[in-house]
Order: sequence, then C-alpha cells, then structure tokens
Amino acid sequence: MGVTTGHMKLHCSQTPGPHGQDHWPTSYPECGGNAQSPIDIRTDSVMFDPDLPAVQPHGYDQPGIEPLELRNNGHTVQLSLPPTLHLGGLPQKYTAAQLHLHWGQKGSQEGSEHQINSEATAAELHVVHYDSESYGSPSEAAQKPQGLAVLGILIEVGETENPAYEHILSHLHKIRHKDDVTLVPPFSVRGLFPQQLEQFFRYNGSLTTPPCYQSVLWTVFNRRVQISMGQLEKLQETLSSTEEEPPEPLIRNYRVPQPLNQRTVFASFTQVGPLYTTGEMLGLGVGILAGCLCLLLAVYFIARKIRKKRLGNRKSVVFTSARAATEA
Repeated sequence: MGVTTGHMKLHCSQTPGPHGQDHWPTSYPECGGNAQSPIDIRTDSVMFDPDLPAVQPHGYDQPGIEPLELRNNGHTVQLSLPPTLHLGGLPQKYTAAQLHLHWGQKGSQEGSEHQINSEATAAELHVVHYDSESYGSPSEAAQKPQGLAVLGILIEVGETENPAYEHILSHLHKIRHKDDVTLVPPFSVRGLFPQQLEQFFRYNGSLTTPPCYQSVLWTVFNRRVQISMGQLEKLQETLSSTEEEPPEPLIRNYRVPQPLNQRTVFASFTQVGPLYTTGEMLGLGVGILAGCLCLLLAVYFIARKIRKKRLGNRKSVVFTSARAATEA
C-alpha cells in the first residue's frame, strides 16, 4: 500500500513483486520494524473483541458529480477519492484519500497482500484514509501513530463480471504507461466493498511499500468480493511500470506477509475458522452426498435381508404346521 498525495510519494520498489523487498530496510529503516504489513491472519490465534464497532462508510455511494482521477503511478493503479467520503466506527474521523490495487503475475490467482490462514487471493483493494481531525493532510498523518486507516478487501475470481470494478478496469487501456492519467465518471465506491461489513480483522501495522511507516490502523474484511477471470486478466496484462518502450509489465506488486511479532489481531466476530474455497465446499458437498447414498444403500440391503429372513421364517412355520396337520 502506498500513499500519493501532494508532494509526498510513498511507493513500491521499482522491481516488480517480492524481489528486492529484503533490501528495503537499507534505504528505509522502518521497513525493518516490528509492526509491518501485510500479515498472514491466523484465525486460530485472533482475539474476539465484542466492543469493536461496525465500520461505517459515509458518502461512498454518492461520491459527487466531479470525475475521479485514475493514474498509473508505475507500481499500481490509483483512484483519487473526494474528501466527502469518510469512515465512522473508528477512534477518529478518517477521511478518504485514494484507493489502489495489488495483484500477481499473468495467470496467477495469488496476488493479495494479506492472507488468511496462509491463503492468498487473486488481488486486494486498499482504500486509504487519514485522521482529518488531527492532521491537515495524508502526508502529515502518514508519519503519526494511527494517522492512517486502511480498508483491505480481498478479491477472488467468480463466475460473473463485477460491474463496480468495471468502473476502474474498463479504463486501464487509457493509462498503459507510467504517469498516464485519465478521468473516470463518479460511481458508487461502496460497490467495491463486500456487501456485509460486520466481519473484519483489526490490527496495527504499516504501509506495505517504502517508507513503510508504522502508522496504519488496518481493517481487513473477512468477506471477499468477486471479479471475473476476464477482469483479473485486464488487471494483470494491461499496465506497464515504465514510460518507455518496450513496456515492462506491471505485475506482482504485492509485499509478502511480515512477522506478526508481539501484535494482537482482533476480530469483530466469533465464528472464525478456516475459509473454504468454492471447490473445497463443492468437494465437501459431494463427499457428504456420497456418504448419505452409501448409508441409504446399506440400510436398504439390511432391511431387504431382514425381510427375506422373516419371509423364510414365516414359510417354515407354515410348512411345519401343514406337516403336523397331515401327520395327525
């Protein structure tokens, strides 16, 4: 996750993907800190917090009438958000600044930064906000404890096209090269979020790109959103990380999970368990169905055997009775 506002540019290494990340602390000491992001959220060790209020997005369904700026900054696609959007349910009022995406390489369905039980998803959306009650700008807030609040939304591949994400993805061909900018008609940003926001994880972390300031209050939603395979391919294949030709593909712009160290991850819900993929759920359903059929067949054959035995006993009794009558 990076923040680009005003004169401040917090950005990814120009080397795509995980390569070079080990060297970040050399130039940016905070990248070697003990409260870095992203993390692998282990659901068996999170702590349920009944006092966590629900995240309340205000204004996201009506972002105004002004077009929104969509930019290829060389390491991600970034959409600027108007200051009329803000979050409730957090310690302070956090005003929206921008949103951007992280994804993997062509053909991969592992490109998210956060993982749940070591499972990555195809991509991840970050919606960046800053504490506008305490600080005058995102760049000022980015260097202060909990100066930023970021929503993390895990994206997986589904069967149908997601119309909300198409508001962004359909314009990528206009910003193929680094520093290209286009304007996008306003749309309901709320449509990019999961429908249900009640289930989420909360922890203190950092920017996921240099300078890795440890100033982020993270909210990672348990529910995922889905885009089509075609939409994921647009994200993986359209953009370049350079201005010149031939283009260098903009791919694998995610950071690998960082150590949790002594931090606690809180959950807003108690039903925390392993997340099953659609394929796993289908396999589980088929297995249960097969088991039920086997059980029914076993019951059927046992009942049939018992019935045969009873009929045999009845015939034996009839035969014995008839024989006794004849002898008499």
